[in-house]
Amino acid sequence: MQHKNTPIDNSDLTKAESHIIVEIIQYIPNAVLSRTIIKKTTGNITALSFDAGEELSERTSPFDNYIQIIDGTAEIFINETKHLLKLGEGIIIPAHSTHSFNASVQFKMISTTIKSGYEN
Repeated sequence: MQHKNTPIDNSDLTKAESHIIVEIIQYIPNAVLSRTIIKKTTGNITALSFDAGEELSERTSPFDNYIQIIDGTAEIFINETKHLLKLGEGIIIPAHSTHSFNASVQFKMISTTIKSGYEN
């Protein structure tokens, strides 16, 4: 599994102002779009949009990752087990697990990676 195009929007969201989460990232035809919301040494929050038919190839992260679907329905594979997540649902991808994403239909998600707390 691989993706064709992953444009990244590095423009910051304005702090201390409310926003509509599903509107901070748009769909782009034939692409996966990524927008960083917060990037710190201790973790990141990223919004992603997947056009129908797009996918992100299998990967492994050394950190826990919380995925929340904010539009559409996502197919997420964790250690080869398929999870179908709908609007409003979330899942924790455990550290060191293989995972990938497939968009049978368009979807948007928020990915929160926690990089601290692994010292214990």
